[in-house]
Amino acid sequence: MNMNRPEVIPAQRRSLLLEYLLQRGAASIQELADAMGASPSTVRRDLEQLEDEGHLRRTHGGAVVSSANHSTFEPDAAIAAQASRAEKLAIGAAAAGLLSTGDSVVFDSGSTVLAAARAAVERRVTLTAVTNDLGIGQVLAASDKVRVVVPGGTVRRGSLTLVGEPAQSFMRDIHADVAFVGTQSITGGLLSDTSVEIASIKRAMIAAARRVVLLADSSKFQPAAFYKICDVTAVHEIITDRAAPAKQLDQIRELGVKVTLVDIAPGGPE
Repeated sequence: MNMNRPEVIPAQRRSLLLEYLLQRGAASIQELADAMGASPSTVRRDLEQLEDEGHLRRTHGGAVVSSANHSTFEPDAAIAAQASRAEKLAIGAAAAGLLSTGDSVVFDSGSTVLAAARAAVERRVTLTAVTNDLGIGQVLAASDKVRVVVPGGTVRRGSLTLVGEPAQSFMRDIHADVAFVGTQSITGGLLSDTSVEIASIKRAMIAAARRVVLLADSSKFQPAAFYKICDVTAVHEIITDRAAPAKQLDQIRELGVKVTLVDIAPGGPE
């Protein structure tokens, strides 16, 4: 796994570094430098930042993952945006392909749903879009084909996500055609997230739509996060990539939920 690409931005490099550690549990600085195609001093600086953010623990000459088993842990937004980037782009494109002219669509927060919003704009499909994410709202508003409704609320610290009221009350009063939602974890037949406030707004979105599509790359198949969103049977379809665990996907299909697997272009995005 050599990531020696000069165009890699710091957040993307730190995301790749963290993914490498999550796969192996621990690694030396030299091993990480070789894998990232970066200098040991650059890796040391990345490790210091990731440790400050609670992602890992430094050891003598390397690092170990320290956060993977904490149910309230969520990655920094910049790192999350870069993680599994090729998978998210493919999932987003597949989701946008489900939309038809005139649809009303709820866009949840999150980097995979953001990919779906960008793909929908590229398709120039006429939509009414509701979102609690200021960044996604900005992307959608750039299209003259999309009418954007942002229901308000309180900006969650460290993100562009609106939570609480009046967003939840607004969601209870609408009937959208489709909702694109994300999750922190898929565990068996359970969807969960790291906070009560995020789980609550996701439940309201799910209840507001006639068809609910969960957008989740394979890294989301992991131990449960802190707070339950819903049972997986509350969604109609899951779009994920082919690295998702086959046994869990079979179990989800047995529950009557459609599973769509996307293919990743060789080499991924530039």
